[in-house]
Amino acid sequence: MTILALGVVLWTLIHLFPVYAPNQRASLVNYIGLIPYKGLFSIPVLASLGLISWGWQQHDPAYVYELPFWARHLAMLMIFFAVVLFGTAMGKSRIRQFIRNPMLAGVVVWATAHLLVNGDENSLILFGGLLLWAVISIIGTNRREGGWQKPEIGSWLAEIRLLVIAVAVCAGLIFAHPYLSGMPLF
Repeated sequence: MTILALGVVLWTLIHLFPVYAPNQRASLVNYIGLIPYKGLFSIPVLASLGLISWGWQQHDPAYVYELPFWARHLAMLMIFFAVVLFGTAMGKSRIRQFIRNPMLAGVVVWATAHLLVNGDENSLILFGGLLLWAVISIIGTNRREGGWQKPEIGSWLAEIRLLVIAVAVCAGLIFAHPYLSGMPLF
């Protein structure tokens, strides 16, 4: 469990660096260049993912809580909304008129959905840690960027395309979930 926690902490710290230390990041990019910075940034990110994967497999967790069966259905609906938010971050959507950081908001929804259906220690560390990281990142990003200029709105066709893609991605995730996580959804 310690290895899993170390992976989540490393993920959090490396991702909070550009949010809470933008001047140091800019200095580092100016000193070594953007491509080398991205390479250096990716090394601890990959290390954190390795620690998370290894730590997840090393510990047979105890259950802390179990929610009723209906929580599964709510979690599936929340995952759909998380996928929509992830897609919103990639383009022009009316949703961006209401949500400033759709990618991080998607992580919040995704992690919360997983906490609804996974009450074991590993899940609390992983999904709880990522939920906490996303909330702290939203706060830091909003503070760093100051006033919010709402982006332009896309067409209704783009909104429909986003929903169709989200349905397709969710179907793919349902199919791939056992292979990605070892946990079948049905």
